[in-house]
Amino acid sequence: MIYNRADWLAATRRRVLLFGMSGLGKTYLASMLRAGGEGWFHYSVDYRIGTRYMGEHIADNFKREAMKVPFLRELLMSDSVYIASNITFDNLAPLSTYLGKPGDPDKGGLAFGEYQRRQDQHREAEKAALRDTRPFIERAGAIYDLPHFVCDSGGSICEVVDPDDPADPILTRLSEDLLMVWIEGSEAHTDELVRRFDRAPKPMYYQPGFLARMWEGYRAERGLSETRVDPDDFVRWTYRQALDHRQPRYAAMARNWGVSVRAEDVALVRDEKDFTSLIAAALPA
Repeated sequence: MIYNRADWLAATRRRVLLFGMSGLGKTYLASMLRAGGEGWFHYSVDYRIGTRYMGEHIADNFKREAMKVPFLRELLMSDSVYIASNITFDNLAPLSTYLGKPGDPDKGGLAFGEYQRRQDQHREAEKAALRDTRPFIERAGAIYDLPHFVCDSGGSICEVVDPDDPADPILTRLSEDLLMVWIEGSEAHTDELVRRFDRAPKPMYYQPGFLARMWEGYRAERGLSETRVDPDDFVRWTYRQALDHRQPRYAAMARNWGVSVRAEDVALVRDEKDFTSLIAAALPA
């Protein structure tokens, strides 16, 4: 780790990477620090994925759908309209919509092969966006003269690294540059995330081996062919298992590469001073 407690408290340049399940406070903390006016640069990995690495895929998907409408097709063919993604830190819907869900095309599902292709694109994009953290640290200081840096990682970071490999190239690089902080949720948090997801199931990235097991297991349990799968029912069925799959991977990242803080404590953070104290308490003396 790049800080112990005394180093962190005395630091004039603080750099952290927040990781954990989506919905437990990563973006809340990063946005709070950025808005606090105390010199924090907010780097969103998901935003970087959706703009730099998958922006063209997302826009092309919009255009494919627009081309099905004769009125829009004519305008597109004559370059009379411009279609682009309006992705923001707080609205990542264009990225998740592109990822999609597998299953019945009449219910908006993707063919499983196409779904896997988009999952593969996301995996490579996420790795690239994580590697981009170092140049963005440099840009934050050189261009914007901001001394502090917070990396708001995606919930799937644990799926694209090997936290038990001491030579993992992405984690090695990240840990050289930032303090890695796991926002650890309780069982109650997990239950609430599942309830929230059940109300509004969203696309997400899965590790290839895990996805294959879920796809085969769901279809065997329901007795369904690929084209009869209800996309929303599949991702609901998979979500809790995905959280359980990720939890030990997050724990290994914290154990081998960083520190952990509790989500209930994160919810009490109101300003940079609170944040600094929270991280200090998690660091070794």
